[in-house]
Amino acid sequence: MSNIIRFITIFSLGLSLAQEATAQFRMGVGRKIDNTIKLDYGNPKEYEIAEIDVQGIETLNKSALLSLTGLKVGDKVRIPGDDISNAIRKLWKHGIIGDVSILVNKLEDGQAFLTLELKERPRLTRFEFQGISKSQSKELGEKIKLIRGRVLTDAIVKNAELSIRDFYVDKGHLNVDVKTKQIEDTLVTSGVRLIFDVTKNNKVRIDKINVFGAEAIDDQTVKRKMKKTNENLRFKLPNRLASDLISLGKPENMKYFLTHQEGDGGSSVKDYLNENVKLNFFKSTKFIRTEYEEDLDKVITYYNSRGYRDAQIMEDSVYASGKDRINVDLHIEEGQKYYFRDVEWVGNFVYTDEIMNKILGVKKGDVYDMELINKKLNFNPNGPDVYGQYMDNGYLAFRCEPVEVKVEGDSIDVEMRIVEGAQFTINKVRLTGNDRTNDHVVYRELRTVPGDKFSRDMIIRTQRELSQLGYFDAETINPVPLPNMAAETVDIEWGVQERPSDQISLSGGWGGSFGFVGTVGLTFNNFSVKNIFDKSTYRPLPSGDGQKLSLNIQANGVQYQSYAIGFTEPWLGGRKPTSLNVSFNHSVQRIFPFNDFSFTNQIGFLKMWGASIGLGKRLTWPDDWFTISYALSMQTYEMENYTYSRLGFDTGTSTNFSFITTLSRNSVDNPMYPRTGSLVSTRLAMTPPYSLFNNKDYDNIDNEEKYRFVEFYKVNFDLKNYVQIWGDLVLETKAHFGHMGSYTNQVGVGPFERFEMGGSGLSGGNFMLGTDIVALRGYQDRSLIPYNPEEQIQGGTTFVKYTAELRYPLSLNPSATIYVHTFAEAGNNFNEVSSFDPFDVKRSAGVGARIFMPAFGLIGIDWGYGFDPTPTQPAGGPSGSQFHFTIGQQIR
Repeated sequence: MSNIIRFITIFSLGLSLAQEATAQFRMGVGRKIDNTIKLDYGNPKEYEIAEIDVQGIETLNKSALLSLTGLKVGDKVRIPGDDISNAIRKLWKHGIIGDVSILVNKLEDGQAFLTLELKERPRLTRFEFQGISKSQSKELGEKIKLIRGRVLTDAIVKNAELSIRDFYVDKGHLNVDVKTKQIEDTLVTSGVRLIFDVTKNNKVRIDKINVFGAEAIDDQTVKRKMKKTNENLRFKLPNRLASDLISLGKPENMKYFLTHQEGDGGSSVKDYLNENVKLNFFKSTKFIRTEYEEDLDKVITYYNSRGYRDAQIMEDSVYASGKDRINVDLHIEEGQKYYFRDVEWVGNFVYTDEIMNKILGVKKGDVYDMELINKKLNFNPNGPDVYGQYMDNGYLAFRCEPVEVKVEGDSIDVEMRIVEGAQFTINKVRLTGNDRTNDHVVYRELRTVPGDKFSRDMIIRTQRELSQLGYFDAETINPVPLPNMAAETVDIEWGVQERPSDQISLSGGWGGSFGFVGTVGLTFNNFSVKNIFDKSTYRPLPSGDGQKLSLNIQANGVQYQSYAIGFTEPWLGGRKPTSLNVSFNHSVQRIFPFNDFSFTNQIGFLKMWGASIGLGKRLTWPDDWFTISYALSMQTYEMENYTYSRLGFDTGTSTNFSFITTLSRNSVDNPMYPRTGSLVSTRLAMTPPYSLFNNKDYDNIDNEEKYRFVEFYKVNFDLKNYVQIWGDLVLETKAHFGHMGSYTNQVGVGPFERFEMGGSGLSGGNFMLGTDIVALRGYQDRSLIPYNPEEQIQGGTTFVKYTAELRYPLSLNPSATIYVHTFAEAGNNFNEVSSFDPFDVKRSAGVGARIFMPAFGLIGIDWGYGFDPTPTQPAGGPSGSQFHFTIGQQIR
């Protein structure tokens, strides 16, 4: 044919996104024919595909695209017909093609010659943000999850814009504007760069929350239950007071805080504000949709807890009230208030209804509160719960479902439907993650032993015991029960994560007359004596058996040196938790002429040798949180011309041989950052009552002879309690008391083991005299030390101290536990018990921070302000501002 019959059928499908984000398809058809052939659309004809040519493709594979259409040479197709349309749809749905056209080039002898004209979608080469910070650009880049090299569709771009918008809406920027530019990347074929231009605009804040329909519960209570959705602070003043206040400053500064109201003008501005204004500076007023919806649920939850079971928010609306300001309207339907009537138990065979009712604690006539029911069922932090009652007795598969069976008037009957199941026995206990600590060190602490009944309480208790070891990250200890329902057994897999437990402490401090004193301490908390000859276990010393080895050196040169070594075996013999503690120490202080530190010019000295040995064991009565320990301690003090002592004599030898017993109860959940639990400790130290049988006339002997053998008894009481206020916000309260006494009035309380108070609690000045140093922040170190000029002895015999500290963690990472705190403290030190007054205290308050690093232990810094004077202050004013640096965990 001279004229090529060219019948063109073009099916093009374009995807556009409307405002409703819905896809609409459009189809266009074009055709060209000569004057001799006409197509009958009412009677399509069948043709065999003789050829398919693909055009317009640069990066995609032609054969692969043809296979996607489902068309191939030799296929029979009807023209015009659905075969071509279906092929286009198959290709379009993969989203890699922008435009599709199929042209019929020639129809000849029942054959069709086709051309597939395509237009590729661009591929994303890179994307960037404008108008925001680098940190937010990085965060958004992870959030929108755009993949470089991926075919870029309109839907992908739109979803990215929505993700960016949602990101800023969650931060209170409701008016955020996101515009996208697509720029051709000339370096890459069919490549395109995306630029997101973000205009955050100001955060939208809530001007007013209006509550409608709240009658049983007042509007303010409803607003308080919305913890994160708060209206802007506003208060009303009488007209004259408002004018007076505005006149003090610029009126525009009071724009959203004052509204004028006629009223009484007889009060001062200060008096009116104190009486009527409740400030909420710590509450955010920005509007965040997700937090707002959560707060709506909290309002309904509160209504439900007050018996309003049918309460609901019928309507809520958020609307503009000004530039960057909105109002929120809540329409509440409270419904009727309900009460419990009958609570019946069904399916309980192990425990009687009386026992279950006692645990549940719900009586007829109580306000209907299903949240309370669920708390008493599952996990009640303030007492027993139903699940614990069963699961502590092996009923791992126990289930209980509360069902409302009857609603009559304002009364509801509830049926507690129980499935007790079988008692499960522990089959195997596995341990994972202890790469350094030997298995037996962990297994001996477990209270989940094969053959015992499963117990939820023992799971929780074991978790606490493992955290107390200090070898593992307490936040990641994970017990996983693996029940075998057929065998009625359960395997327990304990997953732990090792944390470095060895510590090195490097510190320095001012040692009074000795100048700067440096300290080096090494503590190996997971030591192993039995592997001391096995070099393969050195890390850097043999480890893994849970023993403790500590070394400590203090010195400033020839004037002062102190050496101490201690060893603890927590499981003596390996069968019972009986601990063995052994320690040795030696210290020396020398006196030299001013700036002449030569041994040949030594004027005087004080030397001390000490040793102690102790045994401790866990008790099972009154409960198994108790421990008791016994120790024998011996210290010898040798002095020669030691004129700095303030001990009542400067030449002689004194020996302190004492018996010490400590009874304590420790239920603290985590040693690094406690949230719950308490620590109560009572310590009694006694020397032999030499004066009762040595027949010495103490009224007619000098102090050297009088204190040749130290004689006293000493009692210390320490209490710490932790309460979880909200989340990780914890309140620690502490009380400490100490008293020293003598067996006879002739001897009195000797110069050793007395109390010194003030400052950080780190020792300073006299380092080795066994002085009991008590911290009191806001006052200088050792500034509260009574002195008896007649006997020339310093140090108190009775002290008292109280502390309240509010803590919040910044990091609970095992490599660095960091928390900040604010504190209030009070305490005092008394020379005689007759002058002791628990309310005569020196007060202080301040802030501080603590950081625990496994390699260095606990390090802290505090700023405190002392409100009262100390005996050493000549002016008698307050102690004032003080900074304190601490190392290590202090007892008091």
